[in-house]
Amino acid sequence: MASSETRVVSVQRLNQGPGSKSLAEWWADERKSQTPESKAIEEAANLLRTNDIPVAFPTETVYGLGADATRSAAVQGIYRAKQRPSDNPLIIHVDSLDMLDRLLNPAQTSPSATKTPRISLPQIYVPLVERFWPGPLTIILPNPSGSELAPEVTSHLTTFGARMPSSPLARLLIHATDRPLAAPSANASTKPSPTTAQHVYHDLQGRIDLILDGGSSGVGVESTVVDGLCDPPAILRPGGLGITELRTVPGWEHVTVAYKDGTLDIKEIPRAPGMKYRHYSPKARVVLFEAGSSLQGVTRHVKKDLQDSAIGAHNIGIVRTRNWKQGLGLAPDDEVANTVKPVTAPIDDLVSFPVPVQGTGNQNSRTKLAYDYHLGSDTNSIAHGLFAVLRALDEVGVDVIYVEGISDRDGDLAAAVMNRLRKAAGSEMKV
Repeated sequence: MASSETRVVSVQRLNQGPGSKSLAEWWADERKSQTPESKAIEEAANLLRTNDIPVAFPTETVYGLGADATRSAAVQGIYRAKQRPSDNPLIIHVDSLDMLDRLLNPAQTSPSATKTPRISLPQIYVPLVERFWPGPLTIILPNPSGSELAPEVTSHLTTFGARMPSSPLARLLIHATDRPLAAPSANASTKPSPTTAQHVYHDLQGRIDLILDGGSSGVGVESTVVDGLCDPPAILRPGGLGITELRTVPGWEHVTVAYKDGTLDIKEIPRAPGMKYRHYSPKARVVLFEAGSSLQGVTRHVKKDLQDSAIGAHNIGIVRTRNWKQGLGLAPDDEVANTVKPVTAPIDDLVSFPVPVQGTGNQNSRTKLAYDYHLGSDTNSIAHGLFAVLRALDEVGVDVIYVEGISDRDGDLAAAVMNRLRKAAGSEMKV
């Protein structure tokens, strides 16, 4: 069981990477120098090898919650900490192709072991990993006979997902641990994925002992998951790598989309994380408007919504991307122009303004507070800030969040953003 105190230890300097050194050389130098960061990595690696409580660490996509993928008790610790359904498979993180090769070819002690042919990386993946590893790409692989992976990792499927993160810090931790790490996002199950150590602490304080703080994650959405074991190959989850890029790789010219932005039927078995259950959801209700929705229509809908007492007596959040104007016309322009940053705002540039709400029937007119945030018009900025702003609006206590969607035809990262938003909202509307 985790202690009541969860420690956050900075290792941000290690984001600089090894330069021209190999992981082994880099780690040897860090250990020899006994830097504070190397001590933190060594402590984390020791916990991962010997303890059943997971360790949170940064990757280039989002923060991961890591455990030794070869020990059932350690993997079960992930499910306990996240309160995650056990039929949701986990992704394995490796530091090198050599580590992946060891997973595909587990040691066998039987006399016939020498007669067992070696399993190579399926040819369909060879040009893919040469191009995109390390990076935000997870590939589905056959789980070999005598697999070293704990059965809880695969949710008893015959396959497993693996990726090599581009974050040098993440790879250094895996190398120091010398174990493949099962590592879903380090959030409470169904909540927005964490892109900072503070997000992890908010969700998992008291459930885990150690969080390695590497600063803000770069991509902001999880890895793309692909299955090359079927014909044609398929994308099971959109993420930091898109279909356009995948189709430039030999053998992947006809890759198809095999995910739904909703959730699977409760009886269906998910082939990859994020396929079955509602994900990425803040406590507040999320209302997602389809790209191209009329600004006037959005304003009318929100005003009508605000008159409904079911919204509650508190505040609202507005998340803008490309076309909505600040304030949505909910208050006089001069009041919106004088917006102020809330004193306790958990992210920069979150501003608030009063919204007068006309009462209906016996209800008196009242005032709500609107929190407004512009993610930007660039898809990378939208992806990077999405989970952070959903969490920030939860922290200031809004009842409902109105989100301006973007076209999922505006590039592959845009498709990943809209996939996450549709899962958070459960539906999408156009007005």
